[in-house]
Amino acid sequence: MTFSRRAVLRHGAQLGVLGAATALAACTVTTSGTTTTLTLDVAKVKTYGQAGLNAAATVMGFLAPIPALAPYAAGVQAACAGLSKALDAFSAAVGPALAVSYDDATCRTLVNSILSDMGALSSAMTAAIQGSGTLLSATVGADATTALNALDTLIDLFRGVLGLAGDRARASPRMTEAQALAVLGE
Repeated sequence: MTFSRRAVLRHGAQLGVLGAATALAACTVTTSGTTTTLTLDVAKVKTYGQAGLNAAATVMGFLAPIPALAPYAAGVQAACAGLSKALDAFSAAVGPALAVSYDDATCRTLVNSILSDMGALSSAMTAAIQGSGTLLSATVGADATTALNALDTLIDLFRGVLGLAGDRARASPRMTEAQALAVLGE
């Protein structure tokens, strides 16, 4: 998989100017002859994944005390377990490396797994928030929605970094990367 700097900027533009700046800060694009390589910042990948786990913990804190929401809690827990496993596999594969090439098939598979699991977590959180109805107070519901929006912002930015703007990309992120990471404790 190869990307030109122009492609990264184009996909970043679909996320807005902040998204493009963030996307370029999280990766390095180098070209040698006709080959363009996208190198990912390992710390950024891990931070985004950990922020996803933090989002799950936030929502689980709201769901756990309410027995009627147990099915939603189970869905969030399952998605969280998948993301945790994907992060562990990524960490084991990259070891102490500071950067990895997204062009490497193993790395690409691991990074895509993290992104996929973050998406599954977002879906589970959405179902939990929508399914809770009036069981959550307005304040708790707003806090859960803020955590979900922060997670979705990071997913959109992550997709932009990878040049996968696709269906999930929005005209502009819901919040900046810094805001999303602050909401999720990273």
